[in-house]
Amino acid sequence: MTSQVSHAAEHVPHLVTELPGPKARAWIQRDKELVSPSIPRAYALVAESARGCTVTDVDGNRFLDFAAGIAVCSTGHCHPRVVRAVQEQAGRMIHISADFYYPPYVEMAAKLAEIAPGEDDWQVFLTNSGTEAVEGAIKLARYATGRHRLIAFLGAFHGRSMGAVTLTASKPQYHRGFGSLLADVTHVSYGKCLDCQYNLSYPECELACISFIEDEIFKRVAPPEDVAAIVVEPIQGEGGYVVPPPGWLPALRKLCDRHGILLIADEIQSGMGRTGKMFAVEHFGDEDGPVVPDIITVAKGIASGMPLGAFIAKGELMTWDKGAHGTTFGGNPVACAAGLETINLLQESLMENAERMGSYLMGRLDEIKDRHPGLIDVRGLGLMIGMEFASADLAHALVNACFERGLIVLGCGDKAVRMSPPLVVTEEQADLALDILVEALTEVSDGR
Repeated sequence: MTSQVSHAAEHVPHLVTELPGPKARAWIQRDKELVSPSIPRAYALVAESARGCTVTDVDGNRFLDFAAGIAVCSTGHCHPRVVRAVQEQAGRMIHISADFYYPPYVEMAAKLAEIAPGEDDWQVFLTNSGTEAVEGAIKLARYATGRHRLIAFLGAFHGRSMGAVTLTASKPQYHRGFGSLLADVTHVSYGKCLDCQYNLSYPECELACISFIEDEIFKRVAPPEDVAAIVVEPIQGEGGYVVPPPGWLPALRKLCDRHGILLIADEIQSGMGRTGKMFAVEHFGDEDGPVVPDIITVAKGIASGMPLGAFIAKGELMTWDKGAHGTTFGGNPVACAAGLETINLLQESLMENAERMGSYLMGRLDEIKDRHPGLIDVRGLGLMIGMEFASADLAHALVNACFERGLIVLGCGDKAVRMSPPLVVTEEQADLALDILVEALTEVSDGR
């Protein structure tokens, strides 16, 4: 086992107080007094330190982390090589702004252009976050095409800033109370075969959800010559960790090509090695070749927890004028240093580990599904694994029951739970997480 992976196998869950403990309760009370109530909290975890796949709270309780900061800590918490890269860069220069040239920005752009799928000449704009990457992609798509309409998918999550949140369609509270959002955005059904909106089955359906765009949306709502881009998560994240059927993304790519529409792949949660490939879209293709987007948005796992995102576009699209888009902090030198070391680690061993451990977890979860009727679906690629349950109440209860036993997982979709551990996770940790999951699932299923 490589050093990048083995450093994660240091601790197991160890609970020394009730949850939340006394120190945690005090911090939660201060948070309620001082922090915007808009910030969602999954449960009463008050973290103090973390390493590898372990999080320790302010009361000394240790948890096994199978959420990774919402798929952010791809190399594990505080990977020593990432920490060293951050420390060394911080000692040289913390900030200078993109008004000037500096090597880390160019190096990070070069690395992203190198790993982007296909053989196109890619250009890169660095941001602070995923939602900023989506905002930039929207602006670029409109500028490059001269068109104004966008199509996104039900269940999607693309961020909470005004343009990105218009594309988002996973929960009503993201739109409630904000009045008019971005104009001319149309939402259509994602390729989720478990809950097909047309009551059809794949492949006999002949991808009716794609045909609907052509036959109904283009004819009745959004003329294709007005559509700048279709924005899609190759695997839906907050929508439930939904993997579309094999032919779905290739058909979407061809639909875009027929009408001169750009395909924007939101790889913010599914990218950076989490699925066993650098980008989830690389899993999809057909006899005509792989699916290659026109613009890719990335963030989350790109820099092991440092604030960094990007949109990567084919060079022929990056034609906008100087000053058309900019940022003060995006591409910060320290964040770039973390990003470069993160990608090195992913390429050296962690993508391979994600593929191997994902297969192992999926195999065991399929066995668990056979014994627990409340677990109705297991799906995913690599270490992006979704478990769908019979009800939202069951999924919610399971998340809390896992926390009470020292396992951090998060809900997603209407009634799903996601497993997205750091890519350094070991088989021993996977077995422990599944043992906790089974114990929690047995409890909540029995109603005890």
